[in-house]
Amino acid sequence: MSKKEKNNVCPRLGKVGGQAVLEGVMMRSGDKWCLAVREDEGGIAVRDGEYVSLRKKHKFCNIPIIRGVINFVEMLKLSMDMLTASAEMIGIEAEEFESKFDKWVSEKFGDKLMKGVMAVATVLGVVLSVGLFILLPTFVTRLCLGKGDGTFQPIRALIEGVLKIGIFVLYIFLVGLMPDIKRTFRYHGAEHKSVACYEKGLELTPENAATCTRFHPRCGTSFIFVMLILSIIISAFIPFTNTWLRSAVKFLLLPITVGLGFEFIMYAGRHDNVLTKILSAPGLWMQRLTTKNPDESQLEIAITALKGAIPDEFGPLEGVHRDGDTDTDTENEDAVPPVLDPEDLSAPADTENDSEGDN
Repeated sequence: MSKKEKNNVCPRLGKVGGQAVLEGVMMRSGDKWCLAVREDEGGIAVRDGEYVSLRKKHKFCNIPIIRGVINFVEMLKLSMDMLTASAEMIGIEAEEFESKFDKWVSEKFGDKLMKGVMAVATVLGVVLSVGLFILLPTFVTRLCLGKGDGTFQPIRALIEGVLKIGIFVLYIFLVGLMPDIKRTFRYHGAEHKSVACYEKGLELTPENAATCTRFHPRCGTSFIFVMLILSIIISAFIPFTNTWLRSAVKFLLLPITVGLGFEFIMYAGRHDNVLTKILSAPGLWMQRLTTKNPDESQLEIAITALKGAIPDEFGPLEGVHRDGDTDTDTENEDAVPPVLDPEDLSAPADTENDSEGDN
């Protein structure tokens, strides 16, 4: 980027980013994060805190490729923590869904068994993901092309990649039919619109945010598509055709795929050129499924979270219910980590109004 381009870059670009949660939005800027949700009574509940990423604590964790893997793990932990926190804040208690058997197990065996069950559920989720996105495409492609001699590996990799993308798109489409998920997608759109409004320098109001785009090139959806495209390129160099061996190598190469995807996201966050626009396009198209146009009350939630994440600029939040002080010690292992550095999450958004694109 030239000096002239740097001078023309808005200082707000890349300063804040976030994610949609249950009935709300989490925003993060620097080491500060703020979670805002809509309560049943109509009010806004807020929880905030601070955390310093491992990438800022240890130089080794900020080495290219490695930092992408570190960030991916932190992103997963953050997503789970924020979803759990939002459920607590809107009053969803696990006890409400416990059967008599669940209560008996909990009383007899305590939390250790329940933690074990959660661990098993997590492992099963990983196994299912590996089966759907690695093993199944590899198996189907081998059925189509046969064993082969490795000469047509690029074609094999392309077919596998198309199958993976197809499975992903179908999955998103189907879960998007669920009312609760569709509502979360609207909060996802509210997050993008409020960030775009802030980066354009407009006054942060629901009315102004509604005129901004709901598509953001640095969204997690775009990141997934980048990884899918990279997996096609990397798989083209895997010489094995045996389903199990090829799948095992793909799994072992996942950290490299994640790391390279993260490096692209960082690059795209600092450059707005033809290359980044082309590579970001599939993710933007996919966001027509993962984001929906929000109403003003949802935009109000996203704007509240954004302002809460930048208190130095907007001051203390007013008219909200603060859900306890959850500032975290940077050495606390249970503290909430960031998804990406702010500059990675919130790169320049498309400023075209997309209010006509909702289903």
